[in-house]
Amino acid sequence: MTQKFISIEGIAKRFPAASGGITTVFEDLWLSMQRGEFTCIIGHSGCGKTTVLNILAGLDETSSGAVIVDNQAIEGPSLDRAVIFQTHALLPWLTVMGNVSYAVSSKWRNWKTPRVRERAQKFIDLVGLNGAESKRPAELSGGMKQRVGIARALSIEPKIMLMDEPFSALDALTRGTLQDEVRRICQETDQTVFMITHDVDEAIYLADRIVLMTNGPGAVVAEIVENPLPKERKRHEVHKHPLFYPVRNHIIDFLVSRSKSFAQEMRGRHDPRHVPTVRPGTEPVVVTDSNVLRLGGHTAAH
Repeated sequence: MTQKFISIEGIAKRFPAASGGITTVFEDLWLSMQRGEFTCIIGHSGCGKTTVLNILAGLDETSSGAVIVDNQAIEGPSLDRAVIFQTHALLPWLTVMGNVSYAVSSKWRNWKTPRVRERAQKFIDLVGLNGAESKRPAELSGGMKQRVGIARALSIEPKIMLMDEPFSALDALTRGTLQDEVRRICQETDQTVFMITHDVDEAIYLADRIVLMTNGPGAVVAEIVENPLPKERKRHEVHKHPLFYPVRNHIIDFLVSRSKSFAQEMRGRHDPRHVPTVRPGTEPVVVTDSNVLRLGGHTAAH
């Protein structure tokens, strides 16, 4: 059995409700990832996606449960986990070189300036910003700012790159270009990525696995879609693959209908420790016992 690189173990998030009592965002959430895997999580607003990401980043605490990364429990922020937010979150008084160098020098505090700048330059070049090193954020386009954020995240060699809808504010052409760059870089570096998105096509293009969450409060991971498309994908060809629309339709069907009705449909049958894994358009890939359910018209092992 392959060892889990990231293991989310029975976590919950609760907080006091304004009207009294307790609101449970999600409860008993289990999820694991392997090293080098690109995972996207999809669900309606309010299901706790960003909360899960913040817990992975060490920026928020669980109400119960634990998160283990590379055999270490998360107990706070760490340079082993880099976050790319919706907004660029750059330091406005620093240049492109200054922003990336700041991250590098924070990770390797004993490095001299030339070594820091050399490493920063490597990742500035990697994201295609050669020539923009002396520009400040105010002089950059939205896409260029996000490139700086990606360069800064990658420059510290994080064990996990956490991405919270990093392309949602960009125009379609810039978004597509950055998706291509992120996919290329992550494949070249074998980077482990956990990404939130509301864009189904983006998830299908980028992810190895797509995690589907039900509506909150009290959200759960309903199922995990293992992307059946080839690892090598080209943007202009991906929609022509015979399994593209089965995957897309399966996810959209979940978001439109099953994310709302899941609790009623699966009452008493959903085991959060053994979430069904499906490959729409193909045979199931995971069988945890002899029971086989049919979800959204596709066979799913449970």
